[in-house]
Amino acid sequence: MTCQQPSEHTMDVRGAYLSHMRQVANSVAVVTTDGDCGLHGATVSAFCSVSADPPTLLVCLNANSRIARSVSGNGKFCINVLSQELRYMAERFAGNQDAELPDRFDGIDCVHPVGLCPAISNALSFQCDVVHENLSGSHRIFIGAVTGMDGQITQPLIYLDRTFRSISPMTVNTN
Repeated sequence: MTCQQPSEHTMDVRGAYLSHMRQVANSVAVVTTDGDCGLHGATVSAFCSVSADPPTLLVCLNANSRIARSVSGNGKFCINVLSQELRYMAERFAGNQDAELPDRFDGIDCVHPVGLCPAISNALSFQCDVVHENLSGSHRIFIGAVTGMDGQITQPLIYLDRTFRSISPMTVNTN
């Protein structure tokens, strides 16, 4: 295997990084929070499992965003992993309809028990209490202890190359 050294004339690191990350497929989720610092929600693809012992997730949010400030102040969040059928939800919580619909939760079917964050109906939801947060570059990383789970999806919504996509099973050639 031969590794090439970057030339002096390579594109800027940020641009190269974004170009490479566009090739990585991610599940799409809506992060919600509610409490003294307000009810907010935003579409994300930067979340993952940290540990099963104890169940722990992390989500990365732009440090200057309303959702990051609210999650930090409320000390809790819910990750709602979306199915392909909920693409419209991803677009709404990404802010694509904020001009016409300033309340992203307006008309949304969710379960919202007192003291918890909204869990979007027909999504796979993980209620979390923030146990750690850290600033890294332009984003705040929130690590959450999972306090509850609900839902089930079979066809997750995927984000790849700046486009929402679906996945399908690979066929196996037995010849």
